[in-house]
Amino acid sequence: MKITGAWLTRPETRAVCAALTGAGHRALFVGGCVRNALLGVAVADIDIATDATPETVTILAENAGLKAVPTGIDHGTITVVSGGIAHEVTTFRRDVETFGRHATVAFTADPAEDAARRDFTMNALYATPEGEVLDPLGGLPDLRARRLRFVGDPASRIREDYLRILRFFRFHAWYGDPQEGLDPEGIAACAENLDGLAGLSRERIGTEMRKLLSAPDPAPAIGPMTVIGVLNAILPGADPRALPPLIHLEADQPPHWRRRLAVLGGEDVAERLRLSRRDSRDLACVRDELGTTRPALELAYRHGADLARDIILCRAALFETPPPEGWQAEIATGAVATFPLRAADLPGLEGLALGARLKALEGRWIASGFRLDRESLLAAE
Repeated sequence: MKITGAWLTRPETRAVCAALTGAGHRALFVGGCVRNALLGVAVADIDIATDATPETVTILAENAGLKAVPTGIDHGTITVVSGGIAHEVTTFRRDVETFGRHATVAFTADPAEDAARRDFTMNALYATPEGEVLDPLGGLPDLRARRLRFVGDPASRIREDYLRILRFFRFHAWYGDPQEGLDPEGIAACAENLDGLAGLSRERIGTEMRKLLSAPDPAPAIGPMTVIGVLNAILPGADPRALPPLIHLEADQPPHWRRRLAVLGGEDVAERLRLSRRDSRDLACVRDELGTTRPALELAYRHGADLARDIILCRAALFETPPPEGWQAEIATGAVATFPLRAADLPGLEGLALGARLKALEGRWIASGFRLDRESLLAAE
């Protein structure tokens, strides 16, 4: 079996492979780029596995006129930049000792040993520079069946890095068959190792949750997460019941993880997921507006089209009602509306009195559906 794709044959990537193979070393594409190519999904990151040591990779890359950056040299990874494109080149490894996220590794020349330390069988697929697929652990049948399965013993894989519990659900959301459900052994191992989630950094948890909630339909993964206690462990108080209705309502809308997070709710969400200042502010805005009755027109005027769309869809999902008629047109109108009065239009007023009058007139203008113009508002004075 062979994979194809423009990324596979572009000169920048071929130059990285040639630098290694030209010196007698192996260069095998691995992980997501192979998996996605087999699924016909866009390939973003290029990972290459090799029997060359990091020091050798660096020398060979620089001799070929490429830039070598020691981004993860302790774990055997060198980022080789070719034509502005980053390629993560990692030496074949085998685990000597594992403890949580960290592990003592030794380099090896055997890709089968390298495959044995990976997380899921569908991520343990390799391909030669010519695209010939290598499957040392039998991951191809799992990939064809859209079945997410841990490499080897699931509990052992999880104890090597407890983030793999969240990755199990995230990869199922993106690549698993939602009709078949999750692997029973994998689910059981996740349930048995929930305590390990407490040792993960909030940044890592936040990154995984954003990726999970960005999947086309994360509901089939979030459901089992809730049942075995994973969701409550990372987001106490979260409730997934409104997520499936939201996914249905989003059918003709661009999905967004923050909107989905808003209907999940939970305690101290921004802090628990270490959200950015902007994401924290936007999430709080959506959550605050869920309890108001402001129409789409006003929401778009006050918060912009994107947040207004999130609020309307989240309200509909949470209250199990259809969005109001004409809401999309109202958002388009409200997002570009500009209040026609300024402070200079109200001479003789200043300070709190000026602010109160402008606010009152703005409220009248909003209530009119933005139909009142400057002269009409001033005439009301």
